Amino acid sequence: MRAERPDLAPLIDHAQLDPHAGLEAIQRCCDEARHFGFAGVCVASRWLAVARERLPRDGSGPGGVPRLVAVVGFPFGAIPPQIKQAEAELAAELGADELDVVPDFGALADLDSSTLLADLAGVAELGLPFKVILEAGRLEPEALALLVEVSIDVGATFLKTGSGFGPPATVAQVMQLRELARGRAAIKASGGIASLETALELVEVGATRLGTSRGVALMQSLRAGA
Repeated sequence: MRAERPDLAPLIDHAQLDPHAGLEAIQRCCDEARHFGFAGVCVASRWLAVARERLPRDGSGPGGVPRLVAVVGFPFGAIPPQIKQAEAELAAELGADELDVVPDFGALADLDSSTLLADLAGVAELGLPFKVILEAGRLEPEALALLVEVSIDVGATFLKTGSGFGPPATVAQVMQLRELARGRAAIKASGGIASLETALELVEVGATRLGTSRGVALMQSLRAGA
């Protein structure tokens, strides 16, 4: 007898981060997230006003209106910290509930923890829950461990495996991040989550949020018992 599968809907950040997506795609993403009861909708700051209008604040996901998640410094993080902070401040003003932030990977390449910390500190000061996008699949162990420690030190609520523009999220990445985090931050798996089997495996090893543009297909497969 097959074990009961978890409900994925409250774990999914339904993402629409295609730079070629227009108004209709953003609105559809919001409507789908609300229909399925997803945890959040993840969009670029360009679309926050549209998404906030589509998802009025009369509740928060899961179980109500999905949370509005804005990416900051996306996808490469290679902008001055003042600009990153200004984007985060604008996102907060436009109604973002959470931020997914790309750190300064150039500083990480130099193992410069002070610059990394300063880069994220302005975002942290806003007081919104935020995730740090690690690109775990591209980092050497020393660099990944340093970025995890800096992210936790500055107050990150989640460690996010990747932007979705790099290598896909893997079970090994989630397990590695759980070990490094030691319960001090949650794990968001993101990137290449195309099948129900993959999604369930990532949750089984400890991901408590899934970032994907395929949330609808995952829920259809789950409900079909595939």
